[in-house]
Amino acid sequence: MTTEQNQGAKTLASKTLGITQIKEYLPHRYPLLLVDRVVDYELGKTITAIKNVTVNEEFFNGHFPHQPVMPGVLMVEALAQTAAILSFMTMGVKPDENSVVYFVGIDNCRFKRPVGPGDQLRMDVEILRSSRGIWKYKAQASVDGKVAVEAELMCTIRANESAAGSANPQAAAGQ
Repeated sequence: MTTEQNQGAKTLASKTLGITQIKEYLPHRYPLLLVDRVVDYELGKTITAIKNVTVNEEFFNGHFPHQPVMPGVLMVEALAQTAAILSFMTMGVKPDENSVVYFVGIDNCRFKRPVGPGDQLRMDVEILRSSRGIWKYKAQASVDGKVAVEAELMCTIRANESAAGSANPQAAAGQ
């Protein structure tokens, strides 16, 4: 293998994240960790991740037992988690107990097809802009090349007030 091929192989390998690495960039845990693998990314631009949807998902117990359908809000949440991974990697930081990502807005959200057990949700997110702590993304999730949901997401990363204010009893009590 030439030096150029070796460098290309290293670049390719570095464009994926497994579940252990994903957990370093997201505070979410089961049952709300909705990203299983990052398959490609370009810092400051785009990310592609997958969520393997299985019949064992908790939400299928009630949504709907006779016709299991992944709730649309969870598909949007999976897109937001994918966006958060890209944002943290782009900033070169990892979240800790003192940081939290909040939705600021969801625009032009459209659900195009149901997602159920056995589907693999492919999430493609593109950063449209980042200004004054607000990140805007174009996001789309698909199954087998068919769009399931698309939306423009806006998020912000802030200090976790409950962690930061825990030394202040009034702040902890919400006063």
